[in-house]
Amino acid sequence: MGGVAEKILPRNTTTPAGRAQQFTTYADGQTGFELHVVQGERELAADNRSLARVTLKGIPPMPAGAAKLEVTFRVDADGMLTVTARELNTGIEQHIEVTPSFGLSGDDVERMLLESYEHAESDLAARQLRERIIEGERVIAATEAALKVDGDLLDEDERAELDGALKALRDAIAAQDGKKIHHRTDGLDRATQPLAERRMDRAVQQAMKGRAVAEIEDTVKDRPEHPHLAASYAADEASDKET
Repeated sequence: MGGVAEKILPRNTTTPAGRAQQFTTYADGQTGFELHVVQGERELAADNRSLARVTLKGIPPMPAGAAKLEVTFRVDADGMLTVTARELNTGIEQHIEVTPSFGLSGDDVERMLLESYEHAESDLAARQLRERIIEGERVIAATEAALKVDGDLLDEDERAELDGALKALRDAIAAQDGKKIHHRTDGLDRATQPLAERRMDRAVQQAMKGRAVAEIEDTVKDRPEHPHLAASYAADEASDKET
């Protein structure tokens, strides 16, 4: 997401070799992944050499961040690269084989390396900006989803403050200002704290709806994984009888 490249198998890795890295979903309800496999030294995928794309479909809809995609890169002694993508919750898997060295001369490799050195500072700045935009957009989406469901938990002043923080972050993203995006993402996080706390309270109240506290205590203390709680309740009961 955002076109940032992750270096899973770094340059000069001795073959045969294998490395793995986990990724997750960006959006709620996402049912697939598209992986772009590249070769090079640059921070953005678009600045590297495209090798292949892997599409993994059929993932059950989950909240953003719940899916766990493990991507494994293996290179054999002949330079053949095998890329395997596996969603750990479902076991759904896809893999491809590519030859990353095909069509690259020694001059091409040298050029790619030199370009990475020449653009190191600007590449890092571009990566940081992309990552901050992605995080800012994620926080905006999560906040808007929460307001849609539980916006009534805020009073007029609190809602105005939160709307102002949302607008400030959107403006910073539109301006492509990395520092402002970072600070205003933090500002939006702080502004959402009252809403987050009240949403938690509401969720607890809904879970307890129609159940007495004593009933919930009985359910908890009888669970085998909480023997210390059962003992504590028994001691309290004994103390009450003595009194």
